[in-house]
Amino acid sequence: MGKGTSNVKPLSDRVVVLPLDDAEQMRGGLYIPDTAKEKPSQGKVVAVGPGKLSDEGARLEMDVKVGDKVLYGKYSGTDVTLDGSDYLILRESDILAIVP
Repeated sequence: MGKGTSNVKPLSDRVVVLPLDDAEQMRGGLYIPDTAKEKPSQGKVVAVGPGKLSDEGARLEMDVKVGDKVLYGKYSGTDVTLDGSDYLILRESDILAIVP
């Protein structure tokens, strides 16, 4: 876990993700200013909730785990800042895929 996420325990089927920035330099050697960059759509899972409860009251196991690299929708989740680092809290259903 990152420095800022040691105290964060997501509830239900929520996941805390550290967004991974794409390379800042383009092929032609041009740099993209922060204001023109697109929001990252992949990140590293740093904390996972216990899982969603089924209608019968049983806890459903999460498919993602801490350390997984994931793809998620561009405008998914809620941006939060913890101890100076930016994180994203989203539901497991907002995660599109686990990538190697």
